[in-house]
Amino acid sequence: MQNTKLYKNNLYKVMSNSISFSSLSCPMPKFDFDTINMGHGSGGILTHQLLNSGVFSILQNDMLNQKHDGAIFTANGKLAFSTDSYVIHPLFFPGGNIGELAVNGTVNDLAMCGAMAKYLSLSFIIEEGLAMKEFWEILVSIKKACDKANVQVVTGDTKVVEKGKGDKIFINTSGIGIMHPHANIALSNIKEGDAVILSGYIADHGVCIMSKREGLEFETDVKSDTVNLNFTIEHLLNEFGNEIHFLRDATRGGVASVLNEIAKDGNLGVDILEKEIPVKPQVSGACEMLGLDPLYVANEGKFMMVVDAAKTQDVLNALRKDTNGTDATIIGHITKEHIGQVILQSRIGGKRVVNMLPGEQLPRIC
Repeated sequence: MQNTKLYKNNLYKVMSNSISFSSLSCPMPKFDFDTINMGHGSGGILTHQLLNSGVFSILQNDMLNQKHDGAIFTANGKLAFSTDSYVIHPLFFPGGNIGELAVNGTVNDLAMCGAMAKYLSLSFIIEEGLAMKEFWEILVSIKKACDKANVQVVTGDTKVVEKGKGDKIFINTSGIGIMHPHANIALSNIKEGDAVILSGYIADHGVCIMSKREGLEFETDVKSDTVNLNFTIEHLLNEFGNEIHFLRDATRGGVASVLNEIAKDGNLGVDILEKEIPVKPQVSGACEMLGLDPLYVANEGKFMMVVDAAKTQDVLNALRKDTNGTDATIIGHITKEHIGQVILQSRIGGKRVVNMLPGEQLPRIC
């Protein structure tokens, strides 16, 4: 109980000084240029205008306002650190954009370690010619995502490259989080009989990006599932702790890649049931039309858990009460048979091996 109290105090102490997005006025300031040019990356007047009128004005907090080359802070307890880069095309898509994706992605990577994100770094590589309006919209979405996840951007970097040397904007986020006192997430904890739980419908993000990129139309809009999962994971760890043996968000490579990681790196076998894997009809139809297997398509708001067999139903019930897990389901179990392989039982009763993706199925989906 004492460790839990210490964890919560450390996690939220600095957050009380953050600006609420709901009270933040976000009209775009007057910039000297309508597009990004090489001068914005020179370190001179235009760089300072871009940072002071843009990045610092909208993401301001006590640590970022120091404008050091890094952030200086005090934190007790066990920490986790993660980093990722985002090069998605297109930048804006139904359900989100590259900005909130960059925040949610790193917040979620930390959550899958059992850590609650606290601080982020934010680095831009901007191509000359990016519309200032687009940059501002991305910044606003970053602020909104930070507020929703209760995390602060405390340091970062901006570079501008010549036109034709990038693709509008690339973003890197790195994050530091405080480990939950009850988290013990590791492949080595997985054992025979454990259940595999999937948090909801898969392949939404990848199909959304591909359909937007290819100009495809569907009867029902397919939106990205990008969302922060940190509070969902926190609630589960509060209640079940060590009964949750493994966590992973099914991003690049989709569900199939996570399952194969468990099988190959954990020296285990995995049995899954196709009928239990939730895929929306319009997503399934799009995958069929595009020649894609939903198991390999990227997600940005879905995760998988391996949990103790005795607690499976309790964990599932708890997850289904969460907004991010209302469609959660048990898709399979861990076995000591067929070590290193994932075996799927189809709807008609046949079986097949689900292998690792041999190449890139969907380019630049995150």
